[in-house]
Amino acid sequence: MTEPTSSKPATRPKETTRPKATARQRFLTELGPLLVFFIVNWQADIFAATGAFMVAMVAAMAYSWHSTRHIAPMMWVSTVLVVVFGGLTLWLHDETFIKLKPTIIYLIFASILLTGLWSGRIFLRTVLGAAFPPLTDRGWVLLTRNWALFFIGMAVLNEAVWRNVSTDHWVMFKTFGAIPLTFIFAIAQTPVVTRHQPEGAQIDPKSSED
Repeated sequence: MTEPTSSKPATRPKETTRPKATARQRFLTELGPLLVFFIVNWQADIFAATGAFMVAMVAAMAYSWHSTRHIAPMMWVSTVLVVVFGGLTLWLHDETFIKLKPTIIYLIFASILLTGLWSGRIFLRTVLGAAFPPLTDRGWVLLTRNWALFFIGMAVLNEAVWRNVSTDHWVMFKTFGAIPLTFIFAIAQTPVVTRHQPEGAQIDPKSSED
């Protein structure tokens, strides 16, 4: 009878003491594989780059787990799709599959966010809540909607780019175009964040350092 009550407190301290990823660690895990993909494509070809990309994504997951004891859900999805579509690219020697991967992943993220909205769940809050300024429910709904639309737009853009330019130009877009666009869009959401702060809430200055 006393065992269930003693087992619950034991699991919570582990979550609170989990190391937080530094800016350097986030750079290595989020941008490192893309830079590997670009450099190997530049030095060799898309097939060598795809193989290197697959290895780099798995290595990024291992590094994330080693340094923070945590692997973000988005990284799980991205790595699985890179391995699946990259494997098809190498097996069939058809670069179409690796070019389709961003379209698929953008649509998956958009579908998850929109499905959550329709079912009354704010998945974006689940993922970003701890590292994000406090927002009202309305603020989270607007942010979720905006990001879902952004992902749909990026899926359409990726399709337009890879179908109309060379492979090398598509790789440049994927490496130096998609990331800045995402960053710019994130900054553009600042008015939503500031407008939908709860009454009396302030942004913690320490959170802006992360």
